[in-house]
Amino acid sequence: MDIRTPGSEATTGRSLGESCGIVSLAESVPVGYRLIQSLRIIQHRGQESAGISINTGNHLRNYKGMGLVNEVFSGVKLERDNGLGIGHIRYSTAGSSTIENAQPLYSNIGKYEIAIGHNGEIVNALQLKKVLESKGYSFTTNSDTEVILKLLSIELSKTSDPVLSMKNTFKKLVGAYSLNIIINHRVFVARDPNGIRPLAVGTTEFGYCAASESVVFDQLNGKMLRDVRPGEIVELKKNEIDSFMYNDKAKTAHCMFEYVYFARPDSLLDSRSVFETRMELGRILARESPVEGADCVVAVPDSARTHAQGYAEESGIPLTEALIKNRYVDRTFIMPEQAGRESELDIKLNPIKQLIDGKRVVLIDDSIIRGNTTRKIVKMLRKHGAKEVHLRIACPPVRFPCYLGIDMKTKDQFIASNRTVEEINSKLGADSLRYISLQGLIEATHLGKDNLCLGCLTGRYPVSIPRK
Repeated sequence: MDIRTPGSEATTGRSLGESCGIVSLAESVPVGYRLIQSLRIIQHRGQESAGISINTGNHLRNYKGMGLVNEVFSGVKLERDNGLGIGHIRYSTAGSSTIENAQPLYSNIGKYEIAIGHNGEIVNALQLKKVLESKGYSFTTNSDTEVILKLLSIELSKTSDPVLSMKNTFKKLVGAYSLNIIINHRVFVARDPNGIRPLAVGTTEFGYCAASESVVFDQLNGKMLRDVRPGEIVELKKNEIDSFMYNDKAKTAHCMFEYVYFARPDSLLDSRSVFETRMELGRILARESPVEGADCVVAVPDSARTHAQGYAEESGIPLTEALIKNRYVDRTFIMPEQAGRESELDIKLNPIKQLIDGKRVVLIDDSIIRGNTTRKIVKMLRKHGAKEVHLRIACPPVRFPCYLGIDMKTKDQFIASNRTVEEINSKLGADSLRYISLQGLIEATHLGKDNLCLGCLTGRYPVSIPRK
């Protein structure tokens, strides 16, 4: 969610959007430890930093740090907190691993204290920032979230109405944003008019909650009520929720990559089971791209497990857990540098030779971005005796940048850019490579083409992307 000006490091490599996770609680009990528990439930969405902001009854207390949730909050005492709070986790991106960019961001303007967390990316943030700077406003981070915070603070100083201030602010934003916001004694969440990044509202045993993924409600002994609608602000209270629409022309464009990779399989996204979607992706992939005479289906753990289960079920080929994952290694896709991803892979995965030696292997992965990890896994399987390795991928080729919250910004990152499937396979070293079709992906989500963001696959985005 960071923004860069021309000539900065992003122009030479990786710009800095990220898919993060947010949680908000309005309960009748202290929420500090429960916020931490909630963030740990969605830790897969971000491993760089974590933070919470809590209403104490008198003011906001803010805690944040670099690292995993349990590392950041080890030894922190939170008994004094009130029943209102928000939390945020963020995933690693190059050049921004600093405490200044950790969230929630905080501001104190007049009689208002504000804390805000953001999952997504504002594509017109540079333009908005330049306008604010021309009026004398300064910035302490390179985050587009600070732009939102500044705009909201300005509106709040004019209107003294939190809901109206948010409405006025959001009308200026272009891009993807699921937000959690505390303003003094009130807690809000909001979703952009396209609903690109996920956000849902549910109950807990002590009140109400909002989170990036519904699994949080399950773990807090509650239940999901509904998704936050595109273009909606929801205020969480201890005994109820209030809804305020700020855009009545909202049109859904949910991120397909959430279903393919990011979200936990036990979550519901926009009322659709992630598990069922991934199972169906695997089934469709098996129908579209069978491998005759294969001996086993092997998943790249953990995100491709459900895809592989669907493929095995449809094809009748046995599913074999031949790649063992070290559970104490982070997700390699969201590590900041390629060298880090490759070195981590050496200790992340290890094959069971007896299960693949002399076998024709169907290797299932959720997606291929850069291809370096996939190439190493294919080589690893061959080294341990695989007779053949046939790659089957549950996402169509990623050929275009994402400007709406996932750290894929330049075409030279993508192995599929300007290459045919055969040319990609020659780089990866498999016996065959097949991707699921775009129509197969759309069919599996049950959402319809017009309700998905497919920008990284097609180059057509739900919002206008500035040339810079």
